[in-house]
Amino acid sequence: MKKINEGKLVRDFALANPRIRKALESLGIDTCCGGGKPLVDAVREAGLEMDTVRARINEAAMEAEAKPEEKQKRDWLQASLTELTDHIENTHHAFLRVIFPRISERFWKVIKAHGENHGDMLRDVQSTFDGLREEIEAHLMKEEQILFPYIREMSIALAAGKPLPPMHCGSVANPIRQMMHEHDNAGAALSAIRKRTSDYELPDDTCPTFAGLYKDLQALEADLHEHVFLENNILFPRAEEAENSSGKV
Repeated sequence: MKKINEGKLVRDFALANPRIRKALESLGIDTCCGGGKPLVDAVREAGLEMDTVRARINEAAMEAEAKPEEKQKRDWLQASLTELTDHIENTHHAFLRVIFPRISERFWKVIKAHGENHGDMLRDVQSTFDGLREEIEAHLMKEEQILFPYIREMSIALAAGKPLPPMHCGSVANPIRQMMHEHDNAGAALSAIRKRTSDYELPDDTCPTFAGLYKDLQALEADLHEHVFLENNILFPRAEEAENSSGKV
């Protein structure tokens, strides 16, 4: 079995190849909000044995080597910060602005039709979703109006060899810290929804709208995981590194 560096960050393993990231997630290791943890700590927190995780990483790495075409089409580690922020806005922010109102409407219809038999569960999930939506919608505005514009300005200044623009928060690390806190809240909400729905197991008396609600909630979970992964593990560390390398901090 190939030796691995157990002190290496989870994000470094996850970024190596999509198969390795999927392998870690299948074991219950959080590669999104938990990407900044050393692998050994993440393994311990997940209640796993390191030998099991090591074997799965090696297996996934071998699978990846056998299918190099599966590597990510765009290497976001090499993209400009402007390109990455644009991608996050145009892809993930745009998706959320479509899926949020659609889920809210589905909740109303499903509770109306199935409230008698499943009302308590549905209202619990709806309440968690409403809190998630409220915080994330405010989160998107803060990114689009404050953080992302500054990261773009910073990227342009660095490319031109000019001093960084002033940041009213003092350092880019300050708004990033808040964004990561909100990411943690989102992750907790998604986990709570999955648990309350018994991993999205549809009841026997389901209908197409009920199934559509669960499908949309799972799509929301998948997209937010990818969204948070890109920010926590690529955009934010690169932005902080760029600021630090400029000598500003």
